[in-house]
Amino acid sequence: MKLGFKKLIQEAHLKPLVELIPLKSGNSDLLKNVFSFKIHLLVLSLICYSCGSGNKDNNTSKTEEIVIHDSVDIDNFIRIPTTGADQPLLYLPLLKSKKVGIVANQTSVVRENLSQRINKNGIHLVDFLVMKKISVKKVFAPEHGFRGKIDAGETVKDGVDTKTGLPIISLYGKNKKPTKQQLDGIEVMVFDIQDVGVRFYTYIATLHYIMEACAEAGIPLIILDRPNPNGHYIDGPMMEKEHRSFLGMHPVPLVHGMTIGEYAQMINGEGWLADGVKCNIEVITLKNYTHKTQYSLPVRPSPNLPNDLAINLYPSLGLLEGTNLNAGRGTEMQFQIIGSPFLPKEFYPFSYTPKPNFGAKYPKHNGIACNGLDLRKTPRMSRVDLNWIMEAYINHEKKEKFFNTTNFTAHAGTAELQRQIERGYTFKEIRKTWLRDLQAYDKMRQKYLLYE
Repeated sequence: MKLGFKKLIQEAHLKPLVELIPLKSGNSDLLKNVFSFKIHLLVLSLICYSCGSGNKDNNTSKTEEIVIHDSVDIDNFIRIPTTGADQPLLYLPLLKSKKVGIVANQTSVVRENLSQRINKNGIHLVDFLVMKKISVKKVFAPEHGFRGKIDAGETVKDGVDTKTGLPIISLYGKNKKPTKQQLDGIEVMVFDIQDVGVRFYTYIATLHYIMEACAEAGIPLIILDRPNPNGHYIDGPMMEKEHRSFLGMHPVPLVHGMTIGEYAQMINGEGWLADGVKCNIEVITLKNYTHKTQYSLPVRPSPNLPNDLAINLYPSLGLLEGTNLNAGRGTEMQFQIIGSPFLPKEFYPFSYTPKPNFGAKYPKHNGIACNGLDLRKTPRMSRVDLNWIMEAYINHEKKEKFFNTTNFTAHAGTAELQRQIERGYTFKEIRKTWLRDLQAYDKMRQKYLLYE
């Protein structure tokens, strides 16, 4: 429903989320004419003043629309998280007169003011630093590449950024850790990549190798922290050291519940770098953020995570990568639907056919009709849910082809989960086996938290 300012104030005690849809306004500066009210009134005031104050005869001025969603706390909108990258006054002095390396991708965007954060626009960090006359020497690109257009698992090649002319060094493929030669001439490194809080999401593995390389070369690392959209919980099986891979570098649960800055502190503090070396890190922390803050990512963090729902379902549906099930790759509903040609239509009435598209040149079951489930109306999740994968295994027509054991174990971090599903354990029974490890991990995790 749409409310005027008075009505919004009257109903503010309901504590819904305010979603601002900016329209053209006679006054474009959202920070003008703001009084020193309490924070919940301050932002509401600036919304109205930005479009309603000034000359009343100005016919071009339009009221902005405020949409109320009753299910979410209004404070989560009003206290808009400010990322590390959005606070250049804190990190530009650390880079001045230095030769800088940047670890970045398409999510590395700077939004200096409230208007940019509300409207989800800004400038890429690399472009911003070049504009500010910072001496950027090299860009290091993770999985999916610098501009985030490469398929999952596809080799990322070295190259040159066509916009800035800077050399791009791939950190995905055979070269996951910067070599001494690649770090030559770098005096300080900046890491700014959006994570989604899942162990097998490879950006935290890239973080590990960057920290290790910087520690060995004596290069300080500045981490521009970003919110974790799945940071409101921890869950899932713990990674076992015998199954360590780029999909799981550390003994943490499937959903780790930390921001990238907090996670870096844990890597250092727990001595997880080679030979126990420590990286000299400085975290530019978030403002207006807690682990309960709901945060909508302004840029998709990878090609197949197109929206908030996909990101929220990813901890559960990402495990399907190691099975015969398609998780929506080859559609526009990535990680929001599941399906397979070997699921019976009477139990799985939703049907779709994966086809090559952006982020999936060769999707699983390419060109073959899949029976499955449409999960796009799933409420926001606060735990890993195995019911979909377990029920699919029970109903799958070719159980011997259901698991790709190597891939599934790499994603799960343990071989036990596959055995539990195959033996017919209930989800409740499986989850019970995680609890002791989760409790121990959470106790350790508390030492490194930067936010409530």
